[in-house]
Amino acid sequence: MVSLAGDLRLALDREGFARRLGIVPDPWQGELLRSRAPRVLLNCSRQSGKSTISGVLALHRALYRPGSLVLCLAPSERQSKELFGKIAGFYRAIHDAPPPESDRKLGMVLPNGSRIEALPGSEKTIRGFSGAALLLVDEASRVDDGLYHAVRPMLAVSGGSLVMLSSPYGKRGAFYEAWTSGAGWERYEVKAEECPRITAEFLEEEKAALPSWVYRQEYECSFEETEDQIFTTEMVEAAVTPEVTPLFGGS
Repeated sequence: MVSLAGDLRLALDREGFARRLGIVPDPWQGELLRSRAPRVLLNCSRQSGKSTISGVLALHRALYRPGSLVLCLAPSERQSKELFGKIAGFYRAIHDAPPPESDRKLGMVLPNGSRIEALPGSEKTIRGFSGAALLLVDEASRVDDGLYHAVRPMLAVSGGSLVMLSSPYGKRGAFYEAWTSGAGWERYEVKAEECPRITAEFLEEEKAALPSWVYRQEYECSFEETEDQIFTTEMVEAAVTPEVTPLFGGS
């Protein structure tokens, strides 16, 4: 279908690489593919194409940087398998690419020595890996914070990239904190109305069918209060005052 395994021009042109795979990037996807930022946050609506374009990033890194380790993390094995399936499908679309040295349900080793591994997102699953060239964290708002704290040191020596992609899931967790106040991140926000494959009619149906906070969270990239949260974030922040001495940890 396409011939690009030996096309070194595409090593410097990720957007061109995506097009050769049959993907026409949306404007925000093209901007991401042209970026060289090492830390990226994708706060995107459901079905906006964030997993697809992340799969392109993963395969490009593995294909054009021999010996790379690419890790794809997600909250569950099913989600990890789905993301890896996209990457494996892209690789199979390269008609002149040699068969992988190893091809498993959740990973493959390319002939150039690069490895792509998909793992369910917990701290324990990634402890045996080091020196990642690229870390993708899918549904990052739903992974355990311990995972985020564990993956960052993996980039210390390799100088690898970290891409966290998700729709929001409450005003809590590492993804929310990174989005609202983290330094050193390049941020992309993609609402459903910006996706050409999602029709206005569909969004009107969803708006009528879903609670307003669910719609805002799923389709408008809004960090909403969680269902089990008794006090809103604003209520808690309003109750904090420097005039009252803390019971613990204060001076």
